[in-house]
Amino acid sequence: MSEAPKTPSEAIASVKVHAPSERNRKLAAFLAAANADTQLKARWLAQQTTAERLGMSDHSWVHLQIVLNMALRLYRMLHKQGVRSAIERDHAMNTSDAEVIIAGACLTHDLGMSIHRVDHEAYSLFLAADTLDGLLDGIYDDPDRTIVASEIMHAIIGHRSAGRPLTVEAGIVRVADALDMEHGRSRTSLETHLANIHSLSAAAIDEVRIVEGETRPIRIEIEMNNSAGVFQVDSLLGSKLRGSGLEEYIEVVASIEAEHEKRLMRVYRI
Repeated sequence: MSEAPKTPSEAIASVKVHAPSERNRKLAAFLAAANADTQLKARWLAQQTTAERLGMSDHSWVHLQIVLNMALRLYRMLHKQGVRSAIERDHAMNTSDAEVIIAGACLTHDLGMSIHRVDHEAYSLFLAADTLDGLLDGIYDDPDRTIVASEIMHAIIGHRSAGRPLTVEAGIVRVADALDMEHGRSRTSLETHLANIHSLSAAAIDEVRIVEGETRPIRIEIEMNNSAGVFQVDSLLGSKLRGSGLEEYIEVVASIEAEHEKRLMRVYRI
């Protein structure tokens, strides 16, 4: 029996995103503003509704929080290794501003899903443009506020399949979006109700870890229960990593720890 629908007010009542601000007052203020924005939460609800109508997996605030936390971890690890953000390099701002840009893009990159899946990255831009001034108000004055908003929107459009991130921040958001790929969460897992390489590969991913690398600063370890997961790793993560600008900093290692592979299906018929 399906769960009874909730009113929008009921559905967003408990919604709150969390991420470690690590004494970054600007980031903490930005997250507080996002959590206080009823319209933004309503768009998160609407984007998840679109995903459910299409039979896709989670695109709610849960997805956004996972992406945000992974993105901040990627950025902080790269910063520790001396990698400079574009906002530092091009505008003489600092790491706290880079984290606000990353957080802003993570929380608004799928807003266009509230309209439609097709071209949602482009739709996200004008919805974010309407939202960002309010979220950044009190944290930045112009012209800094406009620069930060512009960098956020660059990262939004950079996460699309043919996106070409021109900043470290945008590259991080692009890769972090693809890292939300553990079993039951991948964007490709429920694109169809038929068993195919997409759904089988998604079911093969057990865990994703971000650790210090051996040959590069960051190592992404992906634990699989079946070798079908290689398709998921390459088609989702690999396609986002390639062209992100972060290829020289990130190594990806996918492995099967179990002695025997998990059987994902019994028979396939056409």
